[in-house]
Amino acid sequence: MSNPLKDYRTTCLLLATLAMAVLFIHPGRQQKTPTYNYTFIIDITRSMNVSDYRQDNQAVSRLEFVKHSLRELLRQLPCQSRVGLGLFTERRSTLLFEPLEVCSAYTEIDTAISKIDWRMAWAADSHIAKGLLSTLEMLQKSDSSVVFMTDGQEAPPLNPNYRTDFSTVKGHAKGIIIGVGGLQAVPIPKFDSQGKQTGFYAHDDVPHRSSFGQSNLDPSQIKGYNARNAPFGSEAAIGNEHLSALQETYLENLGTESGLDYTRLTDFKNLGKALRNPKLATEKMLLTDNRWQPALSALLLLSLVYMPKLYPYRRVIRH
Repeated sequence: MSNPLKDYRTTCLLLATLAMAVLFIHPGRQQKTPTYNYTFIIDITRSMNVSDYRQDNQAVSRLEFVKHSLRELLRQLPCQSRVGLGLFTERRSTLLFEPLEVCSAYTEIDTAISKIDWRMAWAADSHIAKGLLSTLEMLQKSDSSVVFMTDGQEAPPLNPNYRTDFSTVKGHAKGIIIGVGGLQAVPIPKFDSQGKQTGFYAHDDVPHRSSFGQSNLDPSQIKGYNARNAPFGSEAAIGNEHLSALQETYLENLGTESGLDYTRLTDFKNLGKALRNPKLATEKMLLTDNRWQPALSALLLLSLVYMPKLYPYRRVIRH
């Protein structure tokens, strides 16, 4: 009688059974894993409707590309990471919800991101520096990293005499400014109350200079200057604020002043790399699911059972 252990198929079945036992008895192991805690503040002002990104060979708006990138990132963050969400418009930011654990609250976070719309804005102005200061004041006592996503276009343009002072919040929060948009100035779409595009903003539709406070220009060079009633003069300003491009240099300066890093959103890959910066990570001992390893071993061993024998048959030749 032949020994069954000599049949490789019996050996494979025994090893597959052992692998399945390992799968259920020891399903994971503890190991150090980087986790993340982000609060995303997204600019929803009208310049974020400019379509200067491409996705699936179609032009998409800055806001839609931001939403798509964040939803992709959400799928790749390790469990125990946390994500909060907020919006910026006018001169302040507001928090929609504080950071939630990404695995247990995945559906809620993903749905909230997908529903963000520019019509949520409560005012039309866009004071980027003041919005960033508002964000840092709101989150300076939080252990969450700030991710402020904007194209950097101030509307109306900033008066250099009244720059925002970040000295009270610098160094109190960690995070990054994400510059959104292309470097070439393009028209800003105009929409009706139903969200239907009706054209683009024209030169006369937007202010081309600040009318706040005292002018930063030499009064002798301002036509129609009046210190009280017309500090900026009587002539209409000439500019291209009806066009929009990423204000990268301005955002880099804001990053320096506020103590935040800066990077530009070009694609999902570079966003993921920037947000996986070790400075933004916290290592935790987590139970890592490695059941795929014994399961794959069992599958391979079982597949061998149904293969032809690996040793050749002996043929008996009769004379």
